[in-house]
Amino acid sequence: MTKDKRVAVVTGGGQGIGRRTAEVLAERGYELAIIDLRMPEETIRAVEALDGKAMGFAGDIADEPTVERFAGEVFARFGRVDVLVNNAGISLISPAETTTSSDYRRVLEVNLVAPFLLAKAFGAKMLGAGCGSIVNVASVAGLLGIADRAAYNASKHGLIGLTRTLAAEWGGRGVRVNAVCPGWVKTEMDAADQARGTYVDGDITGRVPMGRFASSDDVARAIAYLADERESAFVNGHALSVDGGWATDGSWESLRINHR
Repeated sequence: MTKDKRVAVVTGGGQGIGRRTAEVLAERGYELAIIDLRMPEETIRAVEALDGKAMGFAGDIADEPTVERFAGEVFARFGRVDVLVNNAGISLISPAETTTSSDYRRVLEVNLVAPFLLAKAFGAKMLGAGCGSIVNVASVAGLLGIADRAAYNASKHGLIGLTRTLAAEWGGRGVRVNAVCPGWVKTEMDAADQARGTYVDGDITGRVPMGRFASSDDVARAIAYLADERESAFVNGHALSVDGGWATDGSWESLRINHR
């Protein structure tokens, strides 16, 4: 690694938004450290096809010793980390009255506790260096209430709160912390949720003013913007909606459709 080479950590990098984020960052010259439950071999090959460098790690980010081992390996390999993308997350579609406490806790462990553990592990080194960027992948569900998603919504609202708090604590020491809030994205998670019969494409496209799902690329490029200290140097504590206008449009469906 050259002295001026930037290094980014991406969680949940085996597929979907995480994989595309790794590719976009590789295109911008970052070296990558990628963690997922399984070794992210396809993502590593994709990065290498872009003439980038990447290391992979398999493990559960909700487990603190795993996070510490991962961080140790990253710093042993690269010697630095400039960007942390807390992308990994799980969904749970379940009415609140039938959601078990164990399921609720598991969603919070992965979606909210794990980003805190990773921010601690990598943020401490960033603070020591006096620079760095953390981007948390929240959701439109972190800005609004959406039925049958009590655990998921609570985790994403909490993640935005964590983002703002770390931004307040760390911004003056050179580490910016921001979030992206995607709307519905065509990923493997979406396919799994739709397979349960909980919604169809039209439920989403009819609600979004732009009339489509987000793509992983839409979200990845927003992450890359927030990651880059040159492009977003004074952006700190912001929750950037990447939702096609979902959270801003109070129109009823027929009114929305008439304006397309």
